[in-house]
Amino acid sequence: MYMYIPVQPKHLGCVGLSCFYLAVKATEEERNIPLATDLIRISQYRFTVSDMMRMEKIVLEKLYWRVKTTTAFQFLQLYHLLIHENLPCERRKHLNFERLEAQLKACHCRIMFSKAKPSVLALSILALEIEEKKLLELKEAIECLQIHSKTNSRDLTFWKELVLKCLAEYSSSKCSKPNVQKLKWIVSGRTARQLKHSYYRISHLPTIPETGS
Repeated sequence: MYMYIPVQPKHLGCVGLSCFYLAVKATEEERNIPLATDLIRISQYRFTVSDMMRMEKIVLEKLYWRVKTTTAFQFLQLYHLLIHENLPCERRKHLNFERLEAQLKACHCRIMFSKAKPSVLALSILALEIEEKKLLELKEAIECLQIHSKTNSRDLTFWKELVLKCLAEYSSSKCSKPNVQKLKWIVSGRTARQLKHSYYRISHLPTIPETGS
């Protein structure tokens, strides 16, 4: 079940950055988590760390404090591992995980797939790939995964059709046409000055002493 909560436009930046920070803290190691002050500074928002912490609490309450959840990527990894075991060695190259991951990323570029259950989206991508590669010996394995994930046939068919449409559009000549313009990261003068000055506030790491082996 999905909740739709109205948010005033002036609060969207704080909501977005708070959700991003919660996701980072839930998935990254502690040493890789940036300071809230740095995130606010580089994003050029005007709210304070206290504002962001209050917004974090509001988001957490709306999520009933369930931050860590199994993603479609993790389901795809699990399903691929289980399916791979049912394939002969010479056929395993036909079910490439990197290709499946790329298809999932393409789907995540469309807002509609945020409404799909992660397990169903992963199963839809895998089932379509198996059908395309004509790996008929895996049909029964897909049916077993469908039963264990409690996915009904109607939902699976619905999302398979949307995934198929998305991937067809994604691989079309319109999407595949290379952009000849050189990508540039344009930073405002204020941000450039802040970034330059902030460098001198970073304490340098001490030299690691060498020890004899």
